[in-house]
Amino acid sequence: MLPSGHRMRRRDDFTLAVRRGRRAGRPTVVAHLLQPREEPEAPAPPLVGFIVARTVGNAVVRNAVRRRLRHLVRAHLDRLPAGSLLVVRANPAAGTARPDELAADLESAIDRLLRPASKGRR
Repeated sequence: MLPSGHRMRRRDDFTLAVRRGRRAGRPTVVAHLLQPREEPEAPAPPLVGFIVARTVGNAVVRNAVRRRLRHLVRAHLDRLPAGSLLVVRANPAAGTARPDELAADLESAIDRLLRPASKGRR
């Protein structure tokens, strides 16, 4: 379970991360990360939100995917910069993916987002 202080709850935060953040797509997930421009005075925890649409499956499948993603992201919280916004969107393939596939895709996407941006790319 993700600690409650790390959950993204405001629609504006989701929109900001998706529109302005860096994006990394994998077969089962797409991750968007918006890092703060400057170091915050008081270290704010990174906020994480999840988008699991109906295309992933029925309510039971969507909730299982969301729980699985929440559990997997928890291991990466300490790697995220303070005050950053991370949105993880499940692709339709996430509904039938094995847990190890989902974990590998999420880790790969987060690794890609945390790498310094290369010139000429976002």
